[in-house]
Amino acid sequence: MSRQFRTGIDLLDRHLGGGIPAGSVVALTAPPASQSELLLYELVGRRRTLYLSAERTADDVRSVLDEQTSDAAGRASDAEWHVRETRGDDQIDRATRLLRSLADDALVIVDPVDALERSDRRRYRRFLAELRDEMEASGGVAVLHCLDGRDAPPLRDVTEYMADVVFDLSTEVQQETVRTRLRVPKFRNGAAPTDVIRLQLTDEVAVDHSREIA
Repeated sequence: MSRQFRTGIDLLDRHLGGGIPAGSVVALTAPPASQSELLLYELVGRRRTLYLSAERTADDVRSVLDEQTSDAAGRASDAEWHVRETRGDDQIDRATRLLRSLADDALVIVDPVDALERSDRRRYRRFLAELRDEMEASGGVAVLHCLDGRDAPPLRDVTEYMADVVFDLSTEVQQETVRTRLRVPKFRNGAAPTDVIRLQLTDEVAVDHSREIA
């Protein structure tokens, strides 16, 4: 099996048999009001990273990443990350051009992928096919941040079908406490984990080992 990409969440990596398989396209679905960006930031810096920002400015993303990745444990000492904007017209064309400059063994993050999912179906499927080809050829991993809000894009089903792995993040308030759960309903490289991982997403990512009271 190809070298795996460790997420930095040890329990999740164990459930995946060591991490995300190289060459994979991952769909991370999450409510817009959740702290799901923290999961993306946890990944940045573990490999050379191309962060495609479809909504926020590159400066906004860089300022957060500077803070999140500075002196963080587990970061590769020679890792680099670059933020590029795809905002505006022709987001698919911009994203596709940027993919073609990828180094081997890189991580690609599209945050969020919603704007691309609102484009022409044929063009979007072609983008996903090219993304998959790039990941397989380079041994990289791509993570598509899918906002699971009130107005889901029409091509969300295409994203989840084409993805090799789906991470489903959900949040709810229980007794004045926010509960965050991560499921892996799809894992094309093997049996999908059946266990639900409870996370604490505050200013960092941690596994919640506290007991739930019904």
